[in-house]
Amino acid sequence: MVREPPIPVAVFDAQNYDEEFLAPAFRAVGLEPHFHSARLSPATVKLADGARAVCVFVNDDLGRAVIDALVGMNVGLIALRCAGFNNVDFEACHGRIRVVRVPAYSPHAVAEHAVALLLALNRKIHRAWLRTRDNNFSIHGLLGFDLFGKTAGIVGTGKIGRVVAEIFQGFGLRRLAYDPFPDTAWAARTGVEYVPLEKLWAESDIITLHCPLTPETVGIINAKTIAQMKRGVVVINTGRGRLIDTRALLHGLKSGRIGAAGLDVYEEEERYFFRDLSLTGIDDDVLARLTTFPNVIITAHQAFFTQEAMTAIARTTAKNIRAWSHGEPLVHEVCLHCARTGQPHEAHAVSGAS
Repeated sequence: MVREPPIPVAVFDAQNYDEEFLAPAFRAVGLEPHFHSARLSPATVKLADGARAVCVFVNDDLGRAVIDALVGMNVGLIALRCAGFNNVDFEACHGRIRVVRVPAYSPHAVAEHAVALLLALNRKIHRAWLRTRDNNFSIHGLLGFDLFGKTAGIVGTGKIGRVVAEIFQGFGLRRLAYDPFPDTAWAARTGVEYVPLEKLWAESDIITLHCPLTPETVGIINAKTIAQMKRGVVVINTGRGRLIDTRALLHGLKSGRIGAAGLDVYEEEERYFFRDLSLTGIDDDVLARLTTFPNVIITAHQAFFTQEAMTAIARTTAKNIRAWSHGEPLVHEVCLHCARTGQPHEAHAVSGAS
C-alpha cells in the first residue's frame, strides 16, 4: 500500500500553545504543519510558499493583497482556527480560494468567561484582590448587587448566547434576547423573551454581546444606543471588538450611563493582543484610557482559551483541511453570502447562494 505524502500547511500567528494542540491533531490526519509565529500579512505571505493550505487566526490579514498572493502560490484553502471571519476579504476569495472555520469549539468556554467578567465586575473581585495583597481589608467601595431578579439582555443567540442565557437562568435573571434569526422553540423551552433591540437596551441591567461582526452589527453599541440604556448598565463583550464604538463607551463610562464594562475583545486589538508589551507600553490612547477605569476589566481575547476548546479547535481545523484535500464536502465552509448575511453556510448552501 502506497502511503500518501503529508499535506503541507502553513500555520500563522502560531504561539507555543497552538503548536501543542495543533501539531498532533494535524499529523494524525496526514497534514504537515509548518508553524510561523508571524501573523499573515502582505509582508509575511511568502512564508506560505509551498503550502497547499494556510491556517490562520483572528488577527491575521486576509485582505485582497494577501489573497492574491496565496492564489498565485496555488494555496487552495484558508482554514480559520476560530469562529469569526470578519478579517477575510470574501470578494477577493470568491471563486478562487475556499475558506473554512471552526463554528463551535466550546461555547461553554466563551459563555463562562462572559459570566466571569460580569461576576468580577459586579462584586469588585479585581479591586478586592489588589487591596488584600496590600493587607487592606476595607470593603468600602466594593458594593455590588444581587443578580437575582435583574434583567439581562443577550444580543445574539447562537451557541454561545444560548449557553449564557441558560447560565443566567440559574441566577434567576429575567432574560431578554435579540437575534435576526430567533430560535423561538429554544426560547419557549427556556423562558427567554425575544424583543426588539430598543426594548433590550432600555430594560436590561446587563447587556452581553454574542453576535457575529457584520455590516449591520459594526458599532451596534454606540452613542445613540448607549443613550437608550438604563443608567448603570453593565456591558460585556466577548464577541468582536468592533461591535462597540469604544469612544462612545468611554463617554458612557465617564457619564455613569455605563456602570461597568467587561471586554475580552477590542476594536484595535490586532496591534496588541497575544503580545507581551509590558516593557514597551502601548500607543493607543483609547485603550490606555480604558485601562484606567476601576470599573473596567479587559482580558486579551482569552475567552476561548480552555483545554477543551483548544482540543476541539485543533481537531476541527485538521478535519476541515483533510476534507478539502480529499475532495469531501466542507461542512464548515464560509463564503461571500455568509459574510454578507451573517448566516452559517449550511443555512443557504442548499439553495446555491454562495
